Amino acid sequence: MSQTRHVPVMLQRCLDLLAPALDTPSPRTPVVVDCTLGLGGHSEALLSAFPAARLIALDRDKEALRLSGERLAPYGDRATLVHAVYDELPEVLARLGIPKVQGVLFDLGVSSMQLDEADRGFAYAQDAPLDMRMDQTTGIGAAEVLNTYPPGELVRILRAYGEEKQAKRIVSAIVRERDKEPFSNSARLVELIRDSLPQAAKRTGGNPAKRTFQALRIEVNGELSVLERAVPAAVASLAVGGRIAVLSYHSLEDRLVKQVFAAGAANTAPPGLPVVPERYQPRLKLLTRGAELPTEEEVAENRRAAPARLRGAQRIREEER
Repeated sequence: MSQTRHVPVMLQRCLDLLAPALDTPSPRTPVVVDCTLGLGGHSEALLSAFPAARLIALDRDKEALRLSGERLAPYGDRATLVHAVYDELPEVLARLGIPKVQGVLFDLGVSSMQLDEADRGFAYAQDAPLDMRMDQTTGIGAAEVLNTYPPGELVRILRAYGEEKQAKRIVSAIVRERDKEPFSNSARLVELIRDSLPQAAKRTGGNPAKRTFQALRIEVNGELSVLERAVPAAVASLAVGGRIAVLSYHSLEDRLVKQVFAAGAANTAPPGLPVVPERYQPRLKLLTRGAELPTEEEVAENRRAAPARLRGAQRIREEER
């Protein structure tokens, strides 16, 4: 088990963003939701920093829930761990009888545990079965995507989810090779990507397989479509004064979060009204100017923090019925 897995990204900044909503003296116990529990680093810090708060933590990965359960056991019934994908937040809260929450945290992307466990197939640095499912009890793995999707669909996925400029070239090579023998392991795919790229493309941006692996992971786990539902649902679950913090790791996620927050922070009145009625007023106040980045010191300590982008918002008004 490597040490890097225990370093939650931008931890203090996340706590600072959520603090005003969780630190306030109130007759009600403040509830904070960690939508992406992982190994429980952020969750443990939330329970420790806000001793009055109750935590609801979600993860689709049963192994993550087991390990985090051990880590958070000292907090007893202050922590409720739920096997769920984060777009299921409204159902989870309804089941627990919680109408509104004071804080929500998302730490998107792959958990350190999933990257570090060789047999999950997330990492291109080590050979492993091409699986990449965050919940290994459901859905199809990356090998099946590679072996069965039509070429045009694979090109679309690599372009849209991996922002891979060489998508056509890579997919041609994949189709040629899968006809000879289906893909099963990551090393063969990494080698094929290396061999199919022009020299200039190999010299930029780290491992040339990175973008293809990201694209496959997003497709296998339906990450962007889940996120499209999850962020608005999380905003809707916030009580007035409640705060949300979202850490994303690539531009597609960050753009999506930015759009939801910007829409919530805009007034929706038709143009030309002399006074904007209450129902058109913004529901959110942005707490970050653009996306905040990790400090150089943090990146030096934890290389996985490098691509992180943090955005925060506060609920300032109820929905109009």
